[in-house]
Amino acid sequence: MATKKAPPGKRKKKKRKIRLSLKSSKMKKTDSYTDQVGWSTDVGRTLGEKPKPKEPETIRHQCTLCGAIMKVPKPKKARYTISCPHCGHEDSFN
Repeated sequence: MATKKAPPGKRKKKKRKIRLSLKSSKMKKTDSYTDQVGWSTDVGRTLGEKPKPKEPETIRHQCTLCGAIMKVPKPKKARYTISCPHCGHEDSFN
């Protein structure tokens, strides 16, 4: 197929090339521009660390002899004993 040519009296418009630059050529070097818009650190609520969920101060323990469930204070040491109020049995943990 033959390509169409423009009529002899008219010229094709030349495409303009746009130069993209990040630095503005009109901004002077002595211009003291300071950014006044944006995030401010001294106003509003600041987010800190999330509060850690507190561990329960009591634990649930089931007696090995009678099966009663008790709530006892959380032990501070690794070795402790729990005595059952129902049957009097003592469970010791190491």
